[in-house]
Amino acid sequence: MIARASIDAVTVAVYRFPTDRPEADGTLSWDATTAVTATVHAGKWQGLGWTYSTAAAATVIIDHLATAITGRDVMDTPGCWSAMHRACRNLGTRGLVMQAISAVDIAVWDLKARVLDISLASLFGRARDAVPVYGSGGFTALTDTELAEQVHLWATAGCTAMKIKIGQSWGTELDRDIARVNAFRELAGPAVDLMVDANGGYPVGQARRIGAILDQLGVVWFEEPVSSDDILGLAAVRAAVHCDVAAGEYAADLYDVARLCPVVDCLQLDVTRCGGYTGWVRGAAVAQAHNLQISAHCAPALHASVSAAVSNLRHIEWFIDHARIEPVLVDGAPTVQHGALQPATAVPGHGMTIGAHAADYRVAAPPERDFGTPAEPPIGGSP
Repeated sequence: MIARASIDAVTVAVYRFPTDRPEADGTLSWDATTAVTATVHAGKWQGLGWTYSTAAAATVIIDHLATAITGRDVMDTPGCWSAMHRACRNLGTRGLVMQAISAVDIAVWDLKARVLDISLASLFGRARDAVPVYGSGGFTALTDTELAEQVHLWATAGCTAMKIKIGQSWGTELDRDIARVNAFRELAGPAVDLMVDANGGYPVGQARRIGAILDQLGVVWFEEPVSSDDILGLAAVRAAVHCDVAAGEYAADLYDVARLCPVVDCLQLDVTRCGGYTGWVRGAAVAQAHNLQISAHCAPALHASVSAAVSNLRHIEWFIDHARIEPVLVDGAPTVQHGALQPATAVPGHGMTIGAHAADYRVAAPPERDFGTPAEPPIGGSP
C-alpha cells in the first residue's frame, strides 16, 4: 500500500561559499556562490532541494511558494509545480522566481521518493546506470599554472571532455583567448574533446570569426558565442562554424526551450533554473522532439538522478565551483569515477542531507513562517 502524506511545511536556509581565489569569465566576475536550500516537510518525512541564486530566492519561497503547496498531497508533483507557478504570476515566472520554484520542486520530488521509500533514480527510471561528465572551469582570471591544475584534476577523474572560459573582457582580448585555447590543447592532450564557453561575450561577427579559428584548433563545443537571448545571432554563428553551438543554461520554461532548439546543436538545461526536475524533464522532451541531445548545466549532485532517466543526454557539467561546494553543503553527494557520476540507488530520495559542516557557511535568511518543524533535515542522517 502506497503511503499517503500531505505537505505541512516548507523551510529555507541560505549558504554563502567564498571562492578560494577571484574568479571570472568573459562577462562577469565573482568571489562567492550562494546556495538557497528548501526543505519540504510531510509528517516524519523531509525532502531537500536547492538552487544557486541569491538570498532573495528564500524570500520568494517563504512569501509565495510555501503557502501554495502546503496541504497538497506529496504524490502530486505536477500539481505542486503548477500551484507555485500560478502563485507567482504577478511577479513574473522566470529568473529569480523560477530558481526558487526549482529548489522547492526538487525537494518535493526528493520527498515523494522518501515517502515511497525508493531512490529518486528508481522513481524517475533509468536509461543508463552512470552519466558521463565533462570537466568545467578554466576561468579567464586563472594563471597558466592554475589552469594546468584544473586540467590535471579533470584528467585524474577520467574526464574525456573539458571546458574553459573565453571571450575575456566582453570579447575584446582575442589574442589572449586564442593563446589560452592553444595552451589548453597542450595541457589536455589530443585525446580530450575541447570545449569553450564565451558566456555571451562576443558580438555576432566576432563570434563567427573566432569560431573559424576554434574550428581550426579542433574545438568541438562553442557555448554561448553570443547572448542566449540573441536567437538570430545564435543561428548566424551556428551556420558559420563546424563545432557544436550550445546554449540554454538560462532557459526558465518551455517557451525558452522552444525558441532555442532550432538554433543550437545541444541544448543545456539547469535543474536549479528551469523549474526543478519537473521543468528539466519537460525541457528534455522538447529537445528530443527536435532530435537534440541535452547537457545538464552545473549542479552535478542534483543532476545525477534525473540525467540517468533521459535517453537524449550527452553529459553533465562537472563545474569546478559546484564540485567543491556540494560535498560541503550536503552529505551523500555522488562522486565522479571514471569520468561519470552514478546516481544513488540504495537510499531513499536523492540520498543527500545537509552536511555536517554546512553550518559554517550559513547566513541569515528571511524570517520563516512558524510551521513548528525544524528548518533543516537531521545533520548527516536521513529524515
